[in-house]
Amino acid sequence: MNKQRLSELIQTFFTCDREQVSAIFDELLTAVEMEEHRGAGGLMSRNYETAQANPEIHTLPGNLKDARDAIFPYFWGTDGWSSKLHLENVKGPANYASLVGALACLLKNPNLCTDTYSQRSNELEVKSMTALANLVFYNTDSPWGLFTMGGTVSNLYGGKLGIERVMPGAMHHGLQDARLSGVVSQAAHYSNATLAGWLGMGTDHLHTVPTDANLAMRLDLLERKLDELYAEGRRVAFVIATFGTTDAFGVDDVAGIRAIVDAVSARHGQPAPQLHVDAAVGWFYTVLNEYDLDANPFDLNEQTLPLVYAIQQHSKGLRHADSVTIDFHKLGWGHYPASAFVVNRRDDLKCLIREKRDVPYFSEADARRDPAMYTLECSRAAIGPYSVMATLNGLGLIGCQMLAANSLEMALKFKARLAALDYCRVLNPDTIGPSVVFWVLPKGRDAGQVYDQLVAGELPAEKRERYFDETHRLFDKRCQTLDPAVDARLSFTRSIGYCPHGVAIPAWKAVFFNPRTDDEVIDRVIESIENLM
Repeated sequence: MNKQRLSELIQTFFTCDREQVSAIFDELLTAVEMEEHRGAGGLMSRNYETAQANPEIHTLPGNLKDARDAIFPYFWGTDGWSSKLHLENVKGPANYASLVGALACLLKNPNLCTDTYSQRSNELEVKSMTALANLVFYNTDSPWGLFTMGGTVSNLYGGKLGIERVMPGAMHHGLQDARLSGVVSQAAHYSNATLAGWLGMGTDHLHTVPTDANLAMRLDLLERKLDELYAEGRRVAFVIATFGTTDAFGVDDVAGIRAIVDAVSARHGQPAPQLHVDAAVGWFYTVLNEYDLDANPFDLNEQTLPLVYAIQQHSKGLRHADSVTIDFHKLGWGHYPASAFVVNRRDDLKCLIREKRDVPYFSEADARRDPAMYTLECSRAAIGPYSVMATLNGLGLIGCQMLAANSLEMALKFKARLAALDYCRVLNPDTIGPSVVFWVLPKGRDAGQVYDQLVAGELPAEKRERYFDETHRLFDKRCQTLDPAVDARLSFTRSIGYCPHGVAIPAWKAVFFNPRTDDEVIDRVIESIENLM
C-alpha cells in the first residue's frame, strides 16, 4: 500500500475541512434560495434511459467538489416544495429547525439498532417517542415505539401485532393456514393492502367498510362485517382506523370502533383485534388539544373555532387505540424519514422480542433498551428523533398550534370561495383538516344539484360519467394553461374515498400544508377556475 496516497485519501474524505464543507453547503443553500423564486413549476425533464446507460464512476480519487458536481444537477432538478403554490398533496416544505436536527444526525450518523451504535441518540428516540405518545394518547402510563422508514412500515407493525394478538406464537410458528382477516375503511390508505400481502394474510382477506359522506367508517357496517367474518370462522387480526384520510381528511370514530370491536369479538368468543390508527396525516392536530377556545389567543375566526373543538373531541378517541402511525414529515414539516409507530402499552411489543441467540453479533443487546431485539429493521436511521425534537422544541407547542390552526383557516377560506360558485361543489365541506376536494363543472351546471342526485342514486350512469369527464377535462385544461410563477399546482384523485351506491367519486384536490400559502394564492386559484369557462 502506498501510504502517502492512502493518507491523502483519508485527509480528503475522512477529515473535516470546515471551510470546504461550509462553502459547498453555502452553494447548496444558494440554489435552494433561487428555487424559492421559481414558483411551483412542473416536473423537470428526466431521462432514465441515459441515467441507466451512463452509470459512470470516476477512476481516480477526487475531492469534495467532485462529489458536489456528481449530484448537483439532480439536486437542482429536485423540487424542495418550498413554494407557497404547492397545493397538490399531503406534503409540505421541511422546516429549518428540522434541518438543524437532521444535519446534527448526519454528522454523527448513528444507527438506532442498539445503544452501542447509537449511544445517546437511542435516548433521544425514547424522549421523542414519549413526547409524541403523550400528544396522541393524551398522556399514557407506558408508551413506547420506534421510528421506521415510512408510514407503510408503521402500519405493518400494527398489523403484525394484531396477528400475534389473535394467533400467539405466529412469529415462530407461522400462519399455519389460519383464516386471518383485517378490516379498514373504504377511504383508508392503500398501504393497508400492502401490509396484508406482505404479512401473509393476503390482500383478498383485507375487507373494506364503506364511509359516510364525511369519509368516516360507518360503525353499523363495521359491526355487520365483523359479525360476518366471525360467523365464517375467520380470525380478525386487526381493524385499522384512519385519523385524516389522504384525499379528503376523513376521521374515524376511534372510541366508537373500540367499543364495537370489543363487543363483537367477545360475543363470538374471540380475542379482540388490534385497533391500530393510521394517523400519518392527521396526528399533528393533537397539538390543539389544549387550545383555549374561550380565550382564543390566536384570534381565530368564528368558522375555525368549531373545527378546533371538533378536533379536540376526535383526538380524545385516540387514547382508545392500541397503536398509532405518525408521519412527522407530513404535518410536522420534518425531514424524511420521520415516521413513527407508537404503542399505548409497552408490553405489547414483547411478542416481537428475539432471543439473544438469534442476534449473536449483538451479544451486549438488552431488550429493555435496544430496539434491534424487536424491530423489523436492523439498521435504522436517527433522522426521525433528531427532526422531531429539534422541531417541537424550536417551534414550541404554541408555534405548532399556530401552524395547525392556520392550515384549518386557509382550507375553510378556500371552501367558502368555491361554495360561492354554482358550477363548483366542495365534496368534503364538513371534514376537519387542510384538504379540500371539489368539482369544477362547466358554467351553467348546478354542481350541488348534480352531487345531490349522485348521492341519492338518481343520476343515470351516462350523465354521471359525462360530469366526471367534464371535471377531469377542466382540470387538465387548467394544468395546460397555468402560469407556474403565480398559479398554484393542484392535483386530481380518482376516488375521494366516499363511494355512494358503490360509485367512486373523482375530484380536484388542494391541500393547505405550506404555511406560506396566503389569501393571494386562493384568489388566483379562483380566478384561474373562472377563466376556464
